[in-house]
Amino acid sequence: MTVPKGFQPFPRSEYLNRLGRVKKEMSRRGLDMIFVVDEHNITYLTGYLGLSAYVPQGVIITMAEEEPLIILRQCDAPAGLHQCFMAQDRVIHYSEDLVGNPNQDGFDMIIKCMLDLGAAKASVGVELTAMSSLSADKFRKALGAKITDITRMVTWLRLVKSDREIEAMREAAAISDAAMLRAAEVIRPGVREADASAEIIATLIRGANGKPGSRLAAFFMCASPRIGTCHIPWAEDEFRQASQINLELGGVRHGYVSGLMRTYSIGKPSDRLQKMHDIQVSGLEAALEAIKPGATCSDVANAFYSTIGKQGLKKDTRCGYAHGIGWLEPTASLRDGDMTVLEPNMTFHMMLGNWVADDFGHTISETFRVTDTGVDVLTSAPRDIFVL
Repeated sequence: MTVPKGFQPFPRSEYLNRLGRVKKEMSRRGLDMIFVVDEHNITYLTGYLGLSAYVPQGVIITMAEEEPLIILRQCDAPAGLHQCFMAQDRVIHYSEDLVGNPNQDGFDMIIKCMLDLGAAKASVGVELTAMSSLSADKFRKALGAKITDITRMVTWLRLVKSDREIEAMREAAAISDAAMLRAAEVIRPGVREADASAEIIATLIRGANGKPGSRLAAFFMCASPRIGTCHIPWAEDEFRQASQINLELGGVRHGYVSGLMRTYSIGKPSDRLQKMHDIQVSGLEAALEAIKPGATCSDVANAFYSTIGKQGLKKDTRCGYAHGIGWLEPTASLRDGDMTVLEPNMTFHMMLGNWVADDFGHTISETFRVTDTGVDVLTSAPRDIFVL
């Protein structure tokens, strides 16, 4: 059966270039074969976006073969045929009798496939710490002592984006901006948080500039009196006069996210909120000024910390993190002591949420890329408190 490919956001050449970078790193580490299980790395390497990572799945890359193999659950394989850039015979599946089976699972079939490809006599890398300890032990026992943990190897390679990836993040940023502006239209006294959230989320799906959102990322709405926290959804409550609302969201295009945070005030902001906002924005601007190739993540973070510290404010959490597929790229952080050197087309979410008390905090952020000479801020919502 021939299944037509779905819309491909990136050409085959883009994926082959990514695989070339992976194979160069494999060669440097002396690896003949790797198995990748992280769902965002799978997207990066193949284009697969299916939400099926609660069962075993993954990608096998060998030095000898141009295209990777993706192994999926039987009912997920058609999604792979539609989404992955590879030839159809590179999308394989395991049977349903391995799902919910207490004695075997999909990893047993994947291990057999790796052995058939010569893993027993090869130097093999596996993302061991991206799976359960029981599953990792299964790979260790089957593949022997030569197995290497390569968790985050591919993730680090994702730090520097291609121009096409940057374009996807720029489209996602436009969606984030549109959602923030929609929030300013629908947050009003007497409106339920759930109803306002539904309107904002609808914008994240409808998209911007003719480009629809392709998935829902994190969505956090922290309204009075819950503004001292950061990672909770809407509540079963209504907005009231003099309420403050801290909002964090991210538009998504083809798996790529551009995060954005802003604060809203129903009525005139309190003096405490306005002062904190002004200090935070000055720190944001100082941090953006510090971004350039050759600077470190620590340099950027400390530009922010130093600026707000001189004005009597402290932030205990980091200033941001590497950003891209699936929101967080768990590699570089904008924090004191992270000596990761910035390179052109690295992308970050400069997340300056600052929660200074159990009942008070403020949020502002931007998604940016490093350029050849400085910084390109992808998001563009006004850096103001939205007064409603």
